[in-house]
Amino acid sequence: MPETLVIALGGNAITRPGEPGTIPQQFEHTAETLDHLLPLFRSDCGLVITHGNGPQIGNILIRSEEGERRVPRLPLDTCVSDSQGGMGYMIQRLACEMFCREGIRRTAATVITQVLVDRADPDFAHPSKPIGSFYDRAEAARIAAERPHWMMREIEPGRFRRVVPSPRPISILEEEAIARLVAASVVVIACGGGGIPVTWEGDRLVGVEGVIDKDFASGLLATRIRAHKLIIVTSIEQAAIRFGRPDQQWLGTVTVDEARAYLAAGEFPAGSMGPKIEAGIDFVARGGGECIITSTEHVAAALEGRAGTHIVGARP
Repeated sequence: MPETLVIALGGNAITRPGEPGTIPQQFEHTAETLDHLLPLFRSDCGLVITHGNGPQIGNILIRSEEGERRVPRLPLDTCVSDSQGGMGYMIQRLACEMFCREGIRRTAATVITQVLVDRADPDFAHPSKPIGSFYDRAEAARIAAERPHWMMREIEPGRFRRVVPSPRPISILEEEAIARLVAASVVVIACGGGGIPVTWEGDRLVGVEGVIDKDFASGLLATRIRAHKLIIVTSIEQAAIRFGRPDQQWLGTVTVDEARAYLAAGEFPAGSMGPKIEAGIDFVARGGGECIITSTEHVAAALEGRAGTHIVGARP
């Protein structure tokens, strides 16, 4: 059977650091990313594309809150759904253009994806997910005074961002629909921004104020649809231990046990590589073939074993 791949795009694949992130810029970078994935689109693999929404959700929230005097403010779960639709449209439109241009007999479809979370998740009491723009100390103090319901945190020395709850995903409500589309050779865009966080209240499904980590949601989706590989796309070709030090070591193939040991030793920061490694460990431990962590430019080479960090169950 052809392999099924879940490809989790990081923010760098769509919005570059230091840019304002205009819509034309996002379309340009997304087109560049899809060009690197062309060999996968030409293959017979089943494909699901997931993506983050950190900068985009921050901008949606600002637009919503700046317009409060004229229209009601949007809850965070609705903002996530808006980002799923807008970014899904962008990826879907560019993919369809590519398929037509390259003579590829595929189509693409975006699935607005709801992800079940637990109201008792500890992250609701201690928000950890940075979203939106960076601010300096003075800007952060001004925003905190103007918007007391925002929680600001110093992410890097002198650089602040808003943080919101990031509950762990429990299940993906549209997983069966996604699996059926993949089986029909549709390129599916799903779990955008980690999925829309929802929970059951009796027989009612209600939205939750939070943003789910897209790596954890992507890993769970890959497990649930029985994908063969989870590919987490980031800004660097490989993960590393002792990152940034003179004795830095790039990682090629690591077992789940080795990755767990590095994670426990604090080699992968919680705000960057940590969730990617943890999602990869979970996926492989649950029966997935392997998790590959690499940059956009190296996805095709990584699938051939020539690039990337590969988390596997055991060494051959």
